[in-house]
Amino acid sequence: MFIFRAYSEQKTYGKGEFISFKEFRVTIVLMTITIATTQPREVVDITDKITREVIDFTGLVNIFALHTTAAITTANLDPGTDQDLLDGLKGMLPEQQWRHQHNPEHAPDHILASIVGPSLVVPVKNGQLVLGTWQRIVLVEFDGPKERQVEISLIGGQNPDPGLLL
Repeated sequence: MFIFRAYSEQKTYGKGEFISFKEFRVTIVLMTITIATTQPREVVDITDKITREVIDFTGLVNIFALHTTAAITTANLDPGTDQDLLDGLKGMLPEQQWRHQHNPEHAPDHILASIVGPSLVVPVKNGQLVLGTWQRIVLVEFDGPKERQVEISLIGGQNPDPGLLL
C-alpha cells in the first residue's frame, strides 16, 4: 500500500474536476480470471466479470491477456459486430507463406493478437467501470477454443471517504 498526501485546492478544468485529498491510500491488487472460449475465433464479452472485481473501488483497472493468440479491447456488441470485427481483422492480413516454425498456418493468430494488443486500462469510479455507452470489454480469441488466463490489476483504492476531501 502506498500513501499519498496532497495539499492543494479543488480546481475545475473544462468538464472535469480535480480534487485533492488530504491523504489517499493507494492499493495494488492482482488477480487472475479464466475465460473459456468455444470457437476458433470469437469475441467474448468479459465486462460483467471485470465489473464484479471492481465493487467498492476507485482507480484504474488493467486487463491483460496472458497469451500470444488472444487480445483485450473494447467493442460495440450490437448483433453482428463481433463477426465484423473478426472479418475486418482477418482481411488486414495478406495471403502469403508464413515462416512460423511451430505451425505456419498459426502465424496470423499471433499477428492479429499483436495488432489488437494484450491489454486495456479502464478508469473505475465508485465501483463502476467508466465506459462509453456502447463500449464493452472483450477478449478476442484467435486460436480457440481454449481456456484463457486474464490478469486483472487494480490500482487505486476503496472509494475515498468524503471527509478526506480538502
